[in-house]
Amino acid sequence: MLEPNQFEEDEAWVVFQLNDAPVRTEQDGDFNCIALMDAASGFIFGTTFVSVSQAEPSVFEVRKLFSSCFERSGGTPATLLLPKGQFQTAFPSEAKRRGITAVHVHETELLSLTSEATQGFREHVQGCRA
Repeated sequence: MLEPNQFEEDEAWVVFQLNDAPVRTEQDGDFNCIALMDAASGFIFGTTFVSVSQAEPSVFEVRKLFSSCFERSGGTPATLLLPKGQFQTAFPSEAKRRGITAVHVHETELLSLTSEATQGFREHVQGCRA
């Protein structure tokens, strides 16, 4: 399992889905919230909402997310960590375009990096559904 202390700040960023269950809206349907986070600090640089009918954000949305994250971070990671079987097109393509190595790892390897954020999202956003 990957641990935050294995990384320096801005060495690696993680792409992951924050929500366990779809975020429901009356007007626009159900969405997943995708986050881009620093592996060392756990700081989430940015998020984007994607319709559950889509496997991943569009190239435009990914570029916009990366751009806003670079502004917040002030650095460029060497590695982008992605869960295996997810985010197979737009994120790796944009990472390559920016000189970042995309590495797909088993989702369980990312749990120590992402679990606090997903728990916080669950309590703050999805906990309001009861």
